[in-house]
Amino acid sequence: MRLEVEARLRLGSFAIDAAFGSEGGVTALFGRSGSGKTSLVNIIAGLLRPDQGRIVLDGDTIADSERRLFTPVHRRRFAYVFQEARLFPHLSVRGNLAYGRWFAGAARPKPEFATEFGRIVEMLGIGHLLDRMPSRLSGGERQRVAIGRALLASPRLLLMDEPLAALDDARKAEILPYLERLRDETRIPIVYVSHSVAEVARLAERVVVMENGRVKASGKTAAVLNEPFPTSAADRRDAGALIEGIVDSQDGAHELTVVRAGDCLIRVPHLVAEPGQSLRLFVAARDVMLATRRPDGISALNVLPGTIVGLSSPRLGSVDVRVDCGGNVIAARVTTVSRDALALQPGKQVHAIIKTVALDY
Repeated sequence: MRLEVEARLRLGSFAIDAAFGSEGGVTALFGRSGSGKTSLVNIIAGLLRPDQGRIVLDGDTIADSERRLFTPVHRRRFAYVFQEARLFPHLSVRGNLAYGRWFAGAARPKPEFATEFGRIVEMLGIGHLLDRMPSRLSGGERQRVAIGRALLASPRLLLMDEPLAALDDARKAEILPYLERLRDETRIPIVYVSHSVAEVARLAERVVVMENGRVKASGKTAAVLNEPFPTSAADRRDAGALIEGIVDSQDGAHELTVVRAGDCLIRVPHLVAEPGQSLRLFVAARDVMLATRRPDGISALNVLPGTIVGLSSPRLGSVDVRVDCGGNVIAARVTTVSRDALALQPGKQVHAIIKTVALDY
């Protein structure tokens, strides 16, 4: 389902001037706080009216400033999941979910809604919560219920604004597998706002990078996140490599998941995933060390042999080194002192060392 967005809006001293398109699936609006992500998604939702622009979903023009067309929020049939779940405190989980029926209206007859209710409850793993009140739910459980309520409104487009931002790491790890199922098992296009490169790497098919209200870059997730040598300070903080692999096995005794990526086996903290399941991991350059010989007696479980394929220009006393490890190009950030001491250059054989806990999502 094709989504086209063009928007220009002045908000005091800040201005949105952005345009992007997507072909369904999960499109991430990615950037640091204050980059304009939420303002842009609010324009898509109809909560903000742009000075100029247009929004078209699957050929249906939702808004067009030139034609003075602006579809009201309640007629867009878009669902919005916020940072906070915003559940109705006086309704049980079942009641909150059923509320979506009011928004679905004629789009979904009652028997079909009942079938979809069961499917979404199963997909989000909330069947055992149906009779609980929101006050008795964890943060991750509340967000899953909020997502279920949004889906049961039969939306044409799902907007998610930093849905994991208010959760601790344990709750994020709990809910991410359900977001992957949502992506894989529904045909609803999703615009997902996030400043977390790990979330974007794991969930999105396409990334739109926002900076100062403008689109700085856009494209397929791997192409954007694997940009060889980012130049801005903000980009360098998030630099790394996206690795695509499949679950090889689970080490239940040590709560680890073994992921096969090319010729490499990478151990990560336990993921809720079955052997053979495809997944993506983001390895930040700042979390990778290099050694010219395979080290002994270290705690890091991931020591991957490889060949240097490129080095960036020095910046602030460090360089980014790209290493081909069994078909996966991994980025490592090292100081210029280490570069010189290890005589790092293209073609040199090295070992990339990744701490397992650095891959904890």
